[in-house]
Amino acid sequence: MLAAAILLAPILVVVPMSFTNSTTLTFPPEGLSLRWYGELLTNPQWTLRIPVSIETATATSLLATGLGTLAALGMTRGTFPGRGWLTALFLAPLVVPIIDLAVGDYFVWAVGWQAGPVGFGGGLAGTVPGLVLAHTVLAFPFPFITVSTALSGVDRTLELAAAGLGANPWRTFRRITFPLISTGVLTGAVFAFLTSWDEVVVASFLASPRVSTVPVQIFTELRQSYDPAAAAISTVLLAAAVLLVGLLALIPALGRRAYGRSAVIGGGAGPLVAAAVAEVGGGDAGVAAPAR
Repeated sequence: MLAAAILLAPILVVVPMSFTNSTTLTFPPEGLSLRWYGELLTNPQWTLRIPVSIETATATSLLATGLGTLAALGMTRGTFPGRGWLTALFLAPLVVPIIDLAVGDYFVWAVGWQAGPVGFGGGLAGTVPGLVLAHTVLAFPFPFITVSTALSGVDRTLELAAAGLGANPWRTFRRITFPLISTGVLTGAVFAFLTSWDEVVVASFLASPRVSTVPVQIFTELRQSYDPAAAAISTVLLAAAVLLVGLLALIPALGRRAYGRSAVIGGGAGPLVAAAVAEVGGGDAGVAAPAR
């Protein structure tokens, strides 16, 4: 109970302060008002940052999940030397100090990297693509881990059966592998979104007065003054994070329900293989289903 109280104390302080009627952050709050939530909808300092944060986090989630899924497939299905070192490289953003990544991202995406006649990056400071690329580096390990874990539980004989019946690799992945690992993919996407949603160190290196994220603006506001609007936007960020974490709790249950319904209706994994090769046989799924 003591540990839970210590962990929840910052939340129990910030949320009530966001409803204060005072012009400065005070606890307990002086009166109750929604004025600072209205400030979020009218003050350009926030109306310009909120869309940037949503756009950056969404694009980061999509890019990191796509790359993480491809990397997980290569690591779990491929056999080549150096897989261990490559896996360690993929997981490095989890252990490398965030300030080191921030400095590296700044010199790559903002300043640019030059090696003789070959140049890379540069000119992306103060842009959404620069923020997305930098946050993708941080978010990449999460979908990589969740998808790799999901793939480890997939029976490879299903993929081999579909391939043996004429399905190409893309159709096999789309109709068999992806439905079985969709829980891991969605979980990784949520974690990637949250990684970008509340990241401040890397974003502060690449932000500009016009293109910045909400966490960077919160940090700036609290350095200059105790503006209750910072508590209000912090509460909004917290609510979004709680909502997404709640979605994470529902994903496994939905996945089990969908898989169970498929097994009951179709008699196991046979319909997955049949669907993967139905188009190969001119839409006749019956010839593709494995014998039972």
